[in-house]
This record gives sequence, C-alpha cells and structure tokens, in this order.
Amino acid sequence: MRLEWFDRMKNALDKLEETMEDRLDIEEIARAAYTSPFHFQRMFHMLTGMTVAEYARKRKLTLAAQELASSSAKVLDVALKYGYDSPESFAKAFRKVHGISPSEARQPGVRLKAFPRISFHLSLKGDKDMDYRIVEKEAFTVLGRTIDVSCRDGQNLRDIPKFWQTCHQDGTAAKLASAAADDVLFGICLDMQPNQEDFTYMIACRPEADVPDAGFSVRTIPAATWAIFQVVGPMPGAIQEAIGRIFQEWFPSTGYEHSGGPELEVYPPGDAWGEDYRSEIWIPIVKK
Repeated sequence: MRLEWFDRMKNALDKLEETMEDRLDIEEIARAAYTSPFHFQRMFHMLTGMTVAEYARKRKLTLAAQELASSSAKVLDVALKYGYDSPESFAKAFRKVHGISPSEARQPGVRLKAFPRISFHLSLKGDKDMDYRIVEKEAFTVLGRTIDVSCRDGQNLRDIPKFWQTCHQDGTAAKLASAAADDVLFGICLDMQPNQEDFTYMIACRPEADVPDAGFSVRTIPAATWAIFQVVGPMPGAIQEAIGRIFQEWFPSTGYEHSGGPELEVYPPGDAWGEDYRSEIWIPIVKK
C-alpha cells in the first residue's frame, strides 16, 4: 500500500509540473493522487515542510528566471505566463527568491537560485511501534485562547511553542486548567484549508458547565472518527516527531485519510518536559 501511495503522489507532482503555467488547482492535482484536496495538501506539507502553494511559487519563479536568462522574452510576458497580474508583483516575488530584479536576471554571469522539482522516495522505517486506537466521539465545546499561525517556512514550529510559553507565563494555561472538566489541556489546529498557508492554533480546555469565558474564545469541535496516537516524551519535540511519523508512515500504510477537521494535541497533568510524559494526538479520519 505504501508503494502505491508514493506512486500516486508522483502522479500528482507530474500533474503539478504539467500545469505550472496555469493557476494552481489543488482539486485537479489531488485527483491525480486519488485523494481529497485537504488530505493531499496536509500530506504534502508534512512530507516536504512546505505547502503546495509555496512549492508551486518557488518552481514558477525558478522557471521564470531560466526563461529570462536564456531568451529575449519581455518581463511582462513572463510575469503573466507564470500567473502574476503585474510586473510589480512579479518583481517583488522574484527579488524575494533570487535577490535580484527580473531585468537583472538577463545579465551575463548573474547568479540565480534554482529550486528543483521534488521527488518522493519510499523509506521503510518502522523501527518504533505506533500505538493508536480508532474512536468515535460526539461534538464538544472548548474554551481557550487563539493565535493565527503560518506554516510557511516552518514558522508554526517556532510560533506554537512560544505561544505555549507565553500562556504558561501569563497565567492563561493555569486559568484554563482550573476551568477544565477533566484536568486536560488541548492544543488545537483549526481552520485549516486546502491551498492555505495560515491556520488558527488554540490552547484550550473542555470547560465545566457555566464557566464564564473571561475573554476566551469558544469553539465547537465537530463529531468525528479519530485516530488517537499515544506519545511518550518531552514537549515539544515528542509531539512534533509523532505528528511527522503519522503523516510519513501511518497514513501511507493504512486505508485512512484526513477528514479535514481540527487536529488535537491532548495534554494531561504532569511534567510535560519529562522523558516519560504521556500525551496524545487526535487526527480526524475517514476511510478512503
């Protein structure tokens, strides 16, 4: 099954390269992988560390630079060819990647950045067991504090631990823990959409009835079938490693895919920085 899955991801990359001069269409690319747009986008990000949109942008600007350096095409024509509405927006994006303007790319001997096409290779790990269970749960309400996070260039891996640190230092985490019905805190990834680099991250609890929100946000976690994975080890490294393994090893080996709902990190009381700390990851799933 894993080999079949990697073949389907290769087909999706082929489709992406074939349509590099068109507007990015996640649904069309996901169809080539025989999977949902959300699951394809989430898998791509976890395997490569970037979104499909970011990858397509870097590939387009690589091809644009090659064309400017090797032909007499007008900058405007190249900008329009690769999906930019104006020379100004093209020049801004071009400079961000290559460090020079599009017109400077024509100069002999100029240095340009080349972002090569990604390829997926099957890696058989399996050196550690992954303990999980499949559970159906009804919808429930959570109370907490949110931040807007970008996964571009791995920014989320830096901003979320800082957010936890701030919430511990300013008393937010303690207030939520005291309001929790089950002494558990959640880290929740919300509002994730295909082809979007931004999402909402929430530190939350399931509150006791009639607890005042005290300026907190209230959200509903929809009913879902969850794959629940046990994680052992200190935060945030253990949770980040486990999430990577879920997408790199577990999904390609099973008949499930991501349903598109929120993802939950579940933190019981205890020393979250201890080697034997036990937490959980809840991933909403559907059968393919």
